[in-house]
Amino acid sequence: MSFKVQPTAQVDESAVIGDGTTVWDLAQIREDARLGGGCIVGRGAYVGPGVRIGDNVKLQNYALVYEPAVLGDGVFVGPAAVFTNDYFPRSVDPEGKLKRGGDWEAVAVVVAEGASIGARSVCVAPVHIGRWALVAAGAVVTRDVPDHALVAGVPARRIGWVGRAGVRLTEHEDAPGTWECPETGELYDEKDGLLVARA
Repeated sequence: MSFKVQPTAQVDESAVIGDGTTVWDLAQIREDARLGGGCIVGRGAYVGPGVRIGDNVKLQNYALVYEPAVLGDGVFVGPAAVFTNDYFPRSVDPEGKLKRGGDWEAVAVVVAEGASIGARSVCVAPVHIGRWALVAAGAVVTRDVPDHALVAGVPARRIGWVGRAGVRLTEHEDAPGTWECPETGELYDEKDGLLVARA
């Protein structure tokens, strides 16, 4: 395997790093994490124990990906984005004792192929981000995001659709429910709140 890790990064010896992946300064990759090939882990980014990351994923500077998150191929995570893992976060238990790892059950943020998570956004687990979806910068995602959805706000709500190019789709005036990518010309059909690419 051929990958590059900067001297100030911390990569646990049990982590698996794919071919062609680069881990930049001050990043931390914890035990049993698995990163695919061609990934970029930016300065100060954090990858928790057992996190699974596909190929060609970009974690920008100071992105925090807590376990047990799963990221598909081609996912983009913007600077300072956060994936949480505790639905009921507390430092102490009801008796006032400091909580440890076994005192709570971690829940996952799952991000499907090609989706993009904007800078400083927060994904509150458990939540699933669909294929090729786009979460706007600063959004707080508290519920599942469908494939190709463009979501923004606090809490995040769908404000449009995006194609594989990441460009906002436009609806055909003469064919409601038919959407087109202005960059690629790809067509999509909307039905029952979901968007599907035409074959």
